[in-house]
Parts: sequence; structure tokens; C-alpha cells
Amino acid sequence: FCQPSGWQLFPERNPPTFFVAVLTDINSERHYCACFTFWEAVESPQPQSHARNGEGEEEEEEGESSSPVQPAQLFAPKSLVLVSRLDHAEVFRNSLGLIYTIYVDGLSVSLENVIGNLLTCTIPITGGAQ
Repeated sequence: FCQPSGWQLFPERNPPTFFVAVLTDINSERHYCACFTFWEAVESPQPQSHARNGEGEEEEEEGESSSPVQPAQLFAPKSLVLVSRLDHAEVFRNSLGLIYTIYVDGLSVSLENVIGNLLTCTIPITGGAQ
């Protein structure tokens, strides 16, 4: 459900997308799945090269000199998903956007540590200490 259009590589980076899917379990309880998908550069396993003729030799186009083979840069989707029983789409969007921003800015903290710190933080009780 994270990538309803399917998983495929693209030659260009697409803008990030966000949507919320609602899943209902066997007890009729709703689970809100916030999905934030962005595109990450990956190197193609198949390098771009010149076309080959029938004898296995490279054909050169007019005016083009031999150059080293460059790997093709492609972009793959990567999804961050937050699952909750609460319907707070804007909070989910902001939280996943913050995680994405930290990841894109290349801060010295790994994505896994950021998420781990968010999951282990203590949230104060409403109304203060009792």
C-alpha cells in the first residue's frame, strides 16, 4: 500500500508525496497509515554504453570520441510509514517531513537513530505531573 503505482526506477527525481491509507482490522478498528515517499538516487547495475554492431564492435556516432562508460543514475522510491490508531494526518505529515528533512540535509545522525530517538522519547502527561 506504500507505493500504489508500483515500485520502479525513474531517470529523474520526482517530488515527495504524502497520503494516508486507512486499514480496518478484523475487530473493525481503524489503523491510519501515513506514507511519505521520496526518491533516492541509486546507480544502475547496467552502465550506459554505445550501441554495438553485429560484429561486437562499438559504433561511434559522428563527431563523438570514445569516452569512459558512465553508470546511469536512476531514482528509486523510498517510503517512510507511520501507523497509528489516531487520525492526525497533519501531525503525521509534519513528523515524517521532519525525518525526511534530517535525512536529506545529511546531518551526522543516521536515519535509524533519529527514528529510534523519536520512538523512545517520553511525552508528558496532559495537565502536568500529578
